[in-house]
Amino acid sequence: MSQELIPIEDGERRLTSAEFQQLAAVPAAVEWFANIDNPRTRRAYQGDLEDFCGFVGLTAADEFRAVTRAHVLAWRAQLEQRGLAGATIRRKLAALASLFDHLLECNAVAGGNPVNGVKRPRIETSEGKTPALGDHQAKALLEAPEANTLKGLRDRALLAVLLYHGLRREEAAQLMVSDIQERRGIKHLRIHGKGGKLRYLPLHPTAAERVYAYLERSGHQVDDAQAPLFVPLRGRQTSAGITANGIYAMVGSYAKVAGIEVIGLGVHGLRATAATNALEHEADIAKVQAWLGHANISTTRIYDRRQLRPEDSPTFKIRY
Repeated sequence: MSQELIPIEDGERRLTSAEFQQLAAVPAAVEWFANIDNPRTRRAYQGDLEDFCGFVGLTAADEFRAVTRAHVLAWRAQLEQRGLAGATIRRKLAALASLFDHLLECNAVAGGNPVNGVKRPRIETSEGKTPALGDHQAKALLEAPEANTLKGLRDRALLAVLLYHGLRREEAAQLMVSDIQERRGIKHLRIHGKGGKLRYLPLHPTAAERVYAYLERSGHQVDDAQAPLFVPLRGRQTSAGITANGIYAMVGSYAKVAGIEVIGLGVHGLRATAATNALEHEADIAKVQAWLGHANISTTRIYDRRQLRPEDSPTFKIRY
């Protein structure tokens, strides 16, 4: 293809399935997709690539070689015109940059990465948009499930694991009984994080008490070391664990029981709550970064709201 690639005017155009499969059939691109372990990230990046290819008009594999920075700049401008959030635009540009880095490494394209030098939107706020609970709300949520039923014991344990360890919902859903391990005489949770990365978190005493109470009641802690830690009570015979969506629904239902009215609260809100609480109690931010499994400390800083505490505002330093 020549260098006459011109972004199309209709920003809503999407590639047909056949067109995308042809593009995705580039061996280097296949490797790139295969290296994205998280299925949600893979789906998001595939949509981002379809978006770019549809906008620019790419329909054949060798046309990647004709892409220039001008095409990427035009795409970014169109994304902004569509009113997409800055974080979404950043992710789309990151997906494209990652693909071209891989294509360059494999000599599938020549020259440099056309995304380099393309300015990415700033993160809108250092505080982030994920809501965090206050201490009294977190306590109310922890006490919302019943303490005398198997479901209540499971959910009390699960909420404690989320609020005391800051897990993503996928990480909590993937926990196995065998992921409770002793290291240096202390019980730990082995967490299967993004990109297949493992991290080990000391099991909080409150969470440990609740987890073992649940396991004793459920009866699968001795013989089923490879069983999911948290199981759906109506599907235990399938050996499947509770799903990430099931955890999301559980959090929402108990938030209502506890009378917590926080717009946008989800499992990630509990992760934000745990991180914020740890930082407010003087946890080292670099250790919180590793604890959360963040690749970049700038992501962790979103949860550092110590500069935003009302009680520390200059408002309350004024004396007349």
